[in-house]
Amino acid sequence: MTSTADESTGIWSTIREAPVPVKALLVGVFVNKLGWFLQVFLVLFLTTSKGFTPVQAGTALGVYGAGSVVGLIIGGSLSDKVGPRAAVMISMFGMAGFVLAIAYVPSYPAVVTVVALAGAVGQFYRPASAALLTELTPKNRQVMIFAVYRLAMNLGTTAAPLIGAALVAVSWNLLFIGEAVAALAYAVVAIVALPKRAPRTVQDTTADEPEATGGGYVAVLRDYKYVLFLLCMFINAAIYMQYLAVLPLHMKADGLSTWWFSAVVALNGFIVITCELLVTKVVQNWPARIVAMTGFVLLGGGLAFYALPGGLAIFVIGTLLWTLAEIIGGPTMFAYPGMAAPKRLLGRYVGSAHAMFGLGSALGPFLGVWVWNAAGTRVWLWCGLAGAVGVVLAYFGMTPTAETEEPAVDLTPAAEPLPSESS
Repeated sequence: MTSTADESTGIWSTIREAPVPVKALLVGVFVNKLGWFLQVFLVLFLTTSKGFTPVQAGTALGVYGAGSVVGLIIGGSLSDKVGPRAAVMISMFGMAGFVLAIAYVPSYPAVVTVVALAGAVGQFYRPASAALLTELTPKNRQVMIFAVYRLAMNLGTTAAPLIGAALVAVSWNLLFIGEAVAALAYAVVAIVALPKRAPRTVQDTTADEPEATGGGYVAVLRDYKYVLFLLCMFINAAIYMQYLAVLPLHMKADGLSTWWFSAVVALNGFIVITCELLVTKVVQNWPARIVAMTGFVLLGGGLAFYALPGGLAIFVIGTLLWTLAEIIGGPTMFAYPGMAAPKRLLGRYVGSAHAMFGLGSALGPFLGVWVWNAAGTRVWLWCGLAGAVGVVLAYFGMTPTAETEEPAVDLTPAAEPLPSESS
């Protein structure tokens, strides 16, 4: 790799030369995540302000998660049908309305219904945003731009609980107003800065796209290699979530205080925020399959490391290993759907990947705690085995194709709207 090529895919050059809509997406998602209060404070709100039982509150949170998975699938289809800009606007305006409604609906069934709708509609924007990042970014910069996108999300998500706590100290209503304002701010960004375009149709599909005879998510499922990648996303999320589900139980059983668990989690967050872009600068030039396989080795190995005796040192070393997996594999795994997708199905490919990750995130804690209760520390060995399965799936599912290996093209970093594809 020449120095010129290295500079063209560097952190600052990627950000500086990105088109205005890409910069707008980065700002928009950061602002939106600053107001990401609902999932963090929902249980506390329902038990303290609404007077519902912990079981009812936990059920509502589960419904929110289920709605989010459905919303990711719908959002991918919506992005392909009406365009990413419209999908983001629908998501953010809808989210603002449903979040405000949660504070005022009187009955538990009504709360659960609105929470489900907020979870679903609030996720429409994610496949649309990722699809637009893919469309507007040269291929040689896509992994880096997704790393920057992840950084914007992580920074906003890290600050949100602190902001939310300050708002709750004043009023619960102010918390929901704050999240609605954050969603509306992202909607304004979409209106002002994101490009307009007509939805793609079958007639817009190029001759080299073999899926031209099929449509919707059926066409995604016919791509058997991509289905293997989707299984990778599910496994990745399911075992990754054990740091929130099983790790605190294990550390408590070993006599370590909650403070030590918080320190381990904070260590992960600090490394991801400070180091992911620097690591991405190196691994973005690796084949996507190699990056994913390396990530699964480190993720499964780091979690399996927790099964060893040794006290706090084992927990720290294991966390460092799977954190390295996160910063190596994360940007590539989330950029890959755009690399593998036929253009007319870009939103659905992205949406299905996010949905599988969301499904793994939802089911992973339940499965992990169940295995922990049945087998104790052997749960970490099962995580290691799942990581090995992920290596195999990545090897066969992320084989190089003409689409993923296509040479990078230069895009003019301009803010002009994309031409209507119906013209």
